[in-house]
Formats: sequence, structure tokens, C-alpha cells
Amino acid sequence: MSRRISLIVSFFTFLLLAVLAREVNQAIPEPVLEQQDIYYSYVEGKRLREGKNPYARVLGGDMRENQKYATYFPVFYELSYLSQLLGLRSYLKWIAFWKVIFLLFEFGVGLLLYLALARHKLEWLGVFAAAFWFFNRWTLKVVEMSNLDFIPIFFMLLSLMLFPRYKWPSLFLFSLSLGFKQIAIFLAPLYLVWVWRSAPTKDRWRDMLIAGLLIVSVPLVSGLPFLFWNAEGFIKSVLFSATRYSSNQFEIPSLDQLMGWSGLPGRLVMLALMGAAYLAAWRGYGRKYFACLLVMSIFLDYNAVLYSQYPAWVVPLVPLVFCDLAGTPQSDGDGVQDEVGRLA
Repeated sequence: MSRRISLIVSFFTFLLLAVLAREVNQAIPEPVLEQQDIYYSYVEGKRLREGKNPYARVLGGDMRENQKYATYFPVFYELSYLSQLLGLRSYLKWIAFWKVIFLLFEFGVGLLLYLALARHKLEWLGVFAAAFWFFNRWTLKVVEMSNLDFIPIFFMLLSLMLFPRYKWPSLFLFSLSLGFKQIAIFLAPLYLVWVWRSAPTKDRWRDMLIAGLLIVSVPLVSGLPFLFWNAEGFIKSVLFSATRYSSNQFEIPSLDQLMGWSGLPGRLVMLALMGAAYLAAWRGYGRKYFACLLVMSIFLDYNAVLYSQYPAWVVPLVPLVFCDLAGTPQSDGDGVQDEVGRLA
């Protein structure tokens, strides 16, 4: 089979998988959505519409007990507010609209997986990766809960695909992912390491500064109104995930729960292991997707808080490791510097 025919047939196979995934999604029983996390994103948008600060509630708590505080950066809360201003005032209308958006981003993630592998002449592994994404239990669980995770996962993956060939747009897309949900924040040191290693020696500090500014750009700009409104409430809400009591939706206790650790001490083992992963990247061990898979797996296995949407962040990184094994795609050209090629 010629390369052209293989691409055409594999792409139509991907489209067939997307149709089947849609059928599977429609067969998923719908829970009481008012009991899901997404409902509170609607509530925060409603609070904004009423002139209330969604981040102020944390000031009445103890930074340990979760009371469904607004813990994300505000991009989705602001979009929730805007969609309500445009007429989606009732929760049923609001969630019906956003479920369509979430579905599009779910399919977008599958398409990115296919394209990433097809770029390395592994289009049939791309079909496998899309199937792996569409039909695994963790993706289906996010569909069931109608959580917003598909949006930041999409931007995280698109950022990784574009880096390092389109370095600055890639970092902005990563910032956009953080603006929706900061789960991928643990990849930020990897980006900085990669920028340092790929930059000419004389430009390293300049490129690191630009990279850092781009990474914080979306959370900072979207959060500025809330910093002026109530800086303490905003900062404490965002930091709440690092201080809250251990919690998970599975009967699988984490190390800190077993040892009775809480707060920062309960997260030291996770941070130490991540530090070792960053050091390995600094030393040049492991390619791009493997490094990300390692860091996100450490987050999944050691984080004090574990919800059923968290594994969906790791799932797409698993088949992307095939890109690392395949090496630098030919489309990058022979003139790409060795250090950059190691990351592609």
C-alpha cells in the first residue's frame, strides 16, 4: 500500500472511530449533573453575573476542608459568565451548550493523536491511539460527568505537538491550557528545561524569560480583575489544591494518607520524584512525550487528591511515546539543531 493510500484509508478509519465514539457517548447514562463538578463552574458564572466574587468564599474556610471553592484559573468561569449573559441562564440550557463544546474537544484530542503519529509515518498507530483515547474508561468517565477537561487536554497536546518547531505559539497554547485548568502545571519546568537546552548560549536567559512570561500570560491576564477585586481570595483559592486534605474517589489510599501526612509534607515525595524527572530532562535523558508521561504519571500516582477525571490527562501521552521512539520527523528538515531534534 502506498503512503498516500495508507493516509487516506487510515484517516477515514479515524473518522469511523469518531462516529462510533459518538454512539458510545450517547449510550452513557447521564448522572444528576447538579452533583458533578461542572455544575459549580455554572454557579461561579452565575455569581459573576450577580456581581459576586467567586474566589472570595475561600476566605471563610480553613484552607483544608473542601467546600467546592473556585480553584481553577478564571478562563472557564469567565466563559461561563459570558455564555449566561448571552442567554444561557438556566443550567439545563447552559450544560447542553457546553456538552457540545466538550464533545468537539474530545474529538479534537483524538485527531491530534492521529496527526502526531501520522507525521512520523505511523498513521495506523495514530488510528490505534485515537481508539485508545475514545474508548478507554477514563475518557468515558469524563464524558459521563460532562467535565471541561477535554479543553485543557487538547491545548496541552497541541502545545506539545508544536514544540519546539513553533516554540512561542506552543508556550502560549500551554498557558491557555493552564487558564482553563492547571492540572498540567507540572509540565512547566519541562518546557523551561527544553527552552534552555535548545537556545543558543548567548540567548538562554532571554529565551527563559520570554518562555516564563508566555507560560503565565493567560492565567495572569485572565486573573488580573480578580487580583484587583480581592487578591487574597484569588491567591488562596488557586493555592487551595496544595493545602487541602487528601481526598480521592477510589478506595486506593495515597502514601500521604497511609502515613497521616497533610499539607505540604504530604506532597514532598511527589515533588521530589518530579524533581528527579526534571533533572533527567535537564541531563537530556528521555524525549518529549516520555518526559511528560513520566511527570504526569507521578502526579497521578502520588498526588494527595485523586479524582476520576485525572487519569484522562495521562491516557493520550501513552501512545504518543511512539513518536519518541520514531525519532525526529523528516518534515523538520536536516537543518534543525541536534538539541531541538531531540525534543521533537
